[in-house]
Parts: sequence; structure tokens; C-alpha cells
Amino acid sequence: MDRITQAFILGAGLGMRLRPLTDDLPKPLIPIFQKPLITFALDHLIDLGASRFVINTHKRPELFQSFFGENSYARHSITLVHEPELLETGGGIKNVERCLDGEPFITYSGDILTDINLQPLIDEHFHRRNDVTLALRETGLAANVAFRDHRVVDISRRYGVSGNYDFANIAIWNREIFRRLPPHRKISFVPIVADWIGQGGKIGGLVMNDGKWFNIGSRADYLEVHRTLFRDQWKPHHVKTTDWRLSIHKTAIVDPSARLRGCTVVGQDCRVGSEAILEDTILWAGAQIASKSHLQGCIVRSQKQASGVHRNIDI
Repeated sequence: MDRITQAFILGAGLGMRLRPLTDDLPKPLIPIFQKPLITFALDHLIDLGASRFVINTHKRPELFQSFFGENSYARHSITLVHEPELLETGGGIKNVERCLDGEPFITYSGDILTDINLQPLIDEHFHRRNDVTLALRETGLAANVAFRDHRVVDISRRYGVSGNYDFANIAIWNREIFRRLPPHRKISFVPIVADWIGQGGKIGGLVMNDGKWFNIGSRADYLEVHRTLFRDQWKPHHVKTTDWRLSIHKTAIVDPSARLRGCTVVGQDCRVGSEAILEDTILWAGAQIASKSHLQGCIVRSQKQASGVHRNIDI
């Protein structure tokens, strides 16, 4: 069975559509129940056999440095590469060239959460001897990739071919990609791969519609992940720990008279006062809710305080 041992996780996005949630916390570090989003990607890739990881950062890089304090995660090597100016997907890949050896590598967006089986993607890459192999999916977000007979024949209608699948934000790359990317330039990988198609590159893909796949691009997406975890008791198979799904973190203090209803999550070191009512509300680490407050459909950011009655807002 073929293996990919190195991975590049794209963590440098600004998360503009998630503001104000991402004003002071990079999107890959936002909590899903009690677990930072980016760690789901790491767990997924570790389960696949990857052992070395590169993560690019932009906003609040010190928070990544603090979280990966020993340059490791679950005893696997983590290399953080800061981008003072955003380089987009293609520029980001080129910028980590020095951190990856000559073997194929996998890229994985730091803002998705999925349990799709990635081994068939790796098998397809090696079996077809592709230069690049894209994970494809019918996501409902877009259909920019034209895929025919095991080959990606167009992206974003560069050659006038209509797309029928969306890129699922995971791909396998041979090292040849580095030769094609210009250094120190802000650029998407899409035009680079589109050019490569026209030059006869072996750009493959695999349709991966099984399993769950979330792109945490908006407040609604963020809440929907929590509802799915709560309603369906969904747990990605590659996450080995269990305490991350706790509705109330073990360090939180919730007054016995407070009422927690629906999909409500109380994070680390939170405080919930007497007679408070929380309905379908998520509290990030250190949030404090005053007595007799009533929050419905709210997200309270780290270290923030809330009192009174609020509905469907971020605090």
C-alpha cells in the first residue's frame, strides 16, 4: 500500500466570512466542541500515515507557536512557516519548498473537517502516475473542475469545458509543482495547474462523495458542524481521543441552577452564572455568562463576558 509521509496544511487564511469570530483567533484554531479545527486535519493525516507536517501562518502566528509549543503534535514534527504577506495557495506551496523532501506530499486545507477515506486518493495518484491528484466532490459550493475518464481536463473553464465537480481542498502533488510556481509571488495554484493541463500534465482526480465534509467558511457552517456532532453523534474515525466531544469542559464552572439546552457547548475555564439559560449556544475558552442571562443561538468568544438577553449574535 502506497504512503504519503509529509503534508502541508494551509492555515494562513484570514477567515473574513467568519468575522468577528476570527478577529482575534485564526480560523484553524477555532474550537469544534473542545478541539481546535486544525487538529482534525492533523489526526486525519496521521491516521493516513503522515508523520511530518508543515503549516503556514499569517494572522496571530504567536497563537500557533503557543499551541504547537514543542514544534510537534501527538509526537509528530510540526514546522510553522509564517507568511507576513499572504501568498495564496500556489505561493504558499512554493514558500514551503525547503521544508519538504523530494517525495510526493499532500495538501490539506486547515478550514475543512471531513472523515472521507483518503487512502484511495493516494492509491489513484501512484496507480495513474499522476503529477497531481485532486480530491473532488459534489459539495454544492461550485463545480469548477471538469473531470473526464480519470483526468482533470479543465479548471474554471480555461479551455471552455464545463466543470462537473468541486475541488474538495485536498490534493497529492509531485515535486514538479515547485518548478512551475514562481517564487515570492501571491498566486493561486489554479492557473498553474490549468497551464499544466494544456502542456500535457497528468492531472488526475478522484470523486469522493462518501462521508461528511464541512468547509467552515461561515457562521452557519460553524454552527452546522456542532449540530451534526450533537444530533448525529458523529465522530470522525481518525480522532482517537473522546473528551473533545464534552458539552461542558471539565474545567468549566456552571451554576447548578443554570439551564443548558439543545446543542450548547461550554469551553475551557468558562463560568456560567445562576439561573442563566443557554440554548444552542457555544462558549469559547474563558467566556463568562452573568446570572439570569438568556442566550439563544449565540457564540461567545474567548475571554468575553455576556449578560442580558441575546439571540443569534456573536459576542
